Amino acid sequence: MIKVSVLYPNGSGARFDMDYYCLRHIPLVSQLCGFALKGAAVEKGLAGATPGSPPSFLAMGHLVFDSVESFEASFGRHASQIVADVPNYTNTQPIIQLSEIML
Repeated sequence: MIKVSVLYPNGSGARFDMDYYCLRHIPLVSQLCGFALKGAAVEKGLAGATPGSPPSFLAMGHLVFDSVESFEASFGRHASQIVADVPNYTNTQPIIQLSEIML
């Protein structure tokens, strides 16, 4: 199994619409990827490493697939539509990482 993590950095002037992300964007991704998407999770940043510090990331989205090939086949053909939706909920440049789930 692999996890595709999409991290939305915090910074001056950064905006993130969590309602839109959870109610519109993630359902769009789920619909387009279909059964290849095995699970999704969304996290909202609350704080940084020290008390009272701002979170490093405003939000994190995690998508689970059986394999990199499954991700590429399902997400890849809809990537332009999915990416086109990003400005509807954030003005940040997401950081994306693919990871193998080990545990």
